[in-house]
Amino acid sequence: MSTFKLILEYDGTAYAGWQRQLHQPTIQAALESALEQITCRRVHTIAAGRTDAGVHALHQVVSFRTEKALQAEQWTRALNGLLPPDISVKSTEQVSDTFHARYDAVAKVYEYRIINQPTRPALERHRGWHIFRPLDVEAMQQAARILIGRHDFSSFQGSPTQVLNPICHLHRLVLQPEGSIIRITIQADRFLKQMVRTVVGTLVEIGLQRRSPETMDEILRAKDRRAAGKTAPPHGLYLMDVFYKPS
Repeated sequence: MSTFKLILEYDGTAYAGWQRQLHQPTIQAALESALEQITCRRVHTIAAGRTDAGVHALHQVVSFRTEKALQAEQWTRALNGLLPPDISVKSTEQVSDTFHARYDAVAKVYEYRIINQPTRPALERHRGWHIFRPLDVEAMQQAARILIGRHDFSSFQGSPTQVLNPICHLHRLVLQPEGSIIRITIQADRFLKQMVRTVVGTLVEIGLQRRSPETMDEILRAKDRRAAGKTAPPHGLYLMDVFYKPS
């Protein structure tokens, strides 16, 4: 048996998320179907992060084990020949049999894209959250700085969840306005369910002056989902990178 590591890029618009589900299209189901066509047997895949329905990825890491004797570049070509056009294998690498795409990850980077303009977008309508009222980016940046560090992020955790440890170390949270686009980059050692989208939703409420930047500290200390803002829609979220310890 050999272990391979894939880097996937996908448009999550048409999928019910990463994880295989009954009677719904998912990224995992599409990938495992392609692997089964190549290997003539079921192959289980493990992703670095289980992205939600509608969420995109530019750098999703996936591992799988197989007895099929193909070189890394052959896996890339074969899979891209079978996968739908909105899922692409960017690279394949043979790795140690101990490698685990999810549990070996030490940090992930997500980006959330806001389209801040008065008119609704057409081409980018599935690529970002349209906010038609002007946002106070400076206030949002002030609030974002409060979240940097190691905190209990219970107030930003979606439910239901079986996670017992709500502590995350947020390494970076940066807002970058580029014309009508506001890119929010967030990096942490781990993320709770819908944590990024809830952080973004809360920042938007601050940007719309419905909350003051100082309330972000109160939200953290509350450790209660009801204290935070709305959950931002999934189609503005992208998994951008996954980091591992040097082998």
